[in-house]
Amino acid sequence: SDLPALEGAGTITATRVFFLAPRWALRMLAAPIVRHVIAPVRGLWGSIPRRHLSLHEYQSLGIFSDFGVQVPKLMVAKTPAEASEATKIFSGDEVVIKTQVLAGGRGLGYFKENDFQGGVHIIQKEKASEYADKMLGKTLITKQTGATGKPCNAVMLCERFQIKNEKYFAILMDRGSGGPIMIGSKTGGTSIEDIAAADPTAIVKMPVDIMDGISEAQAKDMALQMGFEGDQATSAATSIGALYKVFIECDCTMVEINPFAELTDGRVIVCDAKVGFDDNAEFRQKAIHEKRDTSQEDPMEVEAKKHDLNYIKLDGSVACMVNGAGLAMSTMDLLKLCGGSPANFLDVGGAANKETVTAAFKIIQGDPDVKSILINIFGGIMRCDVIADGVVSAVKEVGLTKPLVVRLVGTNVELGKKIIEESGLPVIAIGDFTEAAKKAVGLAK
Repeated sequence: SDLPALEGAGTITATRVFFLAPRWALRMLAAPIVRHVIAPVRGLWGSIPRRHLSLHEYQSLGIFSDFGVQVPKLMVAKTPAEASEATKIFSGDEVVIKTQVLAGGRGLGYFKENDFQGGVHIIQKEKASEYADKMLGKTLITKQTGATGKPCNAVMLCERFQIKNEKYFAILMDRGSGGPIMIGSKTGGTSIEDIAAADPTAIVKMPVDIMDGISEAQAKDMALQMGFEGDQATSAATSIGALYKVFIECDCTMVEINPFAELTDGRVIVCDAKVGFDDNAEFRQKAIHEKRDTSQEDPMEVEAKKHDLNYIKLDGSVACMVNGAGLAMSTMDLLKLCGGSPANFLDVGGAANKETVTAAFKIIQGDPDVKSILINIFGGIMRCDVIADGVVSAVKEVGLTKPLVVRLVGTNVELGKKIIEESGLPVIAIGDFTEAAKKAVGLAK
């Protein structure tokens, strides 16, 4: 009832979705979305959680291997010398060297510091040290990373092999069937979105009963529908069964294999791996979550996680601190309608204390892209005086370098206003939601 009616606000309807599932839904809007399958399975990608742990390719392949999935022979190197030494385990004259960053499009990317082109190369073994030196310690920029790029702290060297046929395979959670679903295609090695757009019939979908799990017959049927034949179909079915076991036992949100390849020597192997792990299962997957590489994540998001804050970095100029995902989304919508753009999503939740609020304020104040700050609190469980105490404490500690607009309504609002007024801080207090948003947008311009 506190929210204004927003005429023509097409995005405001998203508030209801975010109120129910803010953590994964926010990631879907706040970052580029890799849609694993479009029209034929449009309902699937929308239900994939985006707030999940992602591991490097070599880490995921290592887990696969532990479960009996056939993967390429590989080694990991973190120095040029290690890369050179690693080549000794491979037969033949060539190896593949792949930069390990958490982003797609590595092969077409480039390194910021030396403009070296490509994060994936087929090289002569004696060149391993040279290529590793051009990658390690550098920043890879791809279509998915943006201009900031991702640091490369490791490279993976794997055997060079000849691919006869490439397939696509994935396991996701499907709201429609209420359980896991396998998705496959006879065509792999390229964007599954493009495959689905060109020929929707090329996509195979097969739900799995989460209580019964995947049977050998179902795994074999999936392999056959993906185009594997004879002994290769049997081998592929074995790996499919093992991949499903990974999906369930490791609490995955997604397992994607592209390509799932038949080699000229008759082997069927998983050539590439993208795996998401459910953050909510961290308590029972500690060994996996200890592999998290925070160097691949936004530093502000990493800091926010330490304080149990729901924070997502965006590309606008008006920072927001709000309590409740629904109000946070409405605040972001209103900023857009007023001609501005949010610099972040930040929900301090209902259990925050003075220290948490102080940490939250430090994070948004420290964002160089922020030009103004809007604090919008509807006091319920989260009292307005707690927010006021935290803001005053943070400003006294780090200073106030950006215009600050504060809107407080609800529990202990008068006490909260008194704390801010008596602090003597140059804070702009506005009670009306729309006027507060307009003021914050104006100050950012």
